[in-house]
Amino acid sequence: MDDQAKILKYLISVEKLAEEILNDKREIIMLDKRRNHNREALRDLSKSSQSKCWVTIGSVLVKHNVEGTKVLLEADQTQLNIDINKLRSNLKVKVNKLRDLEMQPPVPGLMLVPITNKESEGLSRAGLFSR
Repeated sequence: MDDQAKILKYLISVEKLAEEILNDKREIIMLDKRRNHNREALRDLSKSSQSKCWVTIGSVLVKHNVEGTKVLLEADQTQLNIDINKLRSNLKVKVNKLRDLEMQPPVPGLMLVPITNKESEGLSRAGLFSR
């Protein structure tokens, strides 16, 4: 009975973590769609010559000035970028944790990050990297 309890506990932990990973992926997709809609709206507003536009806030339609709407959309874009990047970085950790639970090696290259401009400049000064 003790072995069955351990196996059940193991399977529950694997399934919970896998469900979290899937939920995070769905949320990233949802936030990315919202970010694309905001980007399209910003593009349309930049082309517009009108001083007022209609904005949906929740389920309410409001007439608002274009500049104020741009500020709101840009702030929303910034927050969406932060949320998406945070989810993506947490997703990498969760995937590696799941692979550990499944006794598989970590995904090669999953935790790689691009070099920064400062690192790139240092490498090019040392003659190891050319732009």
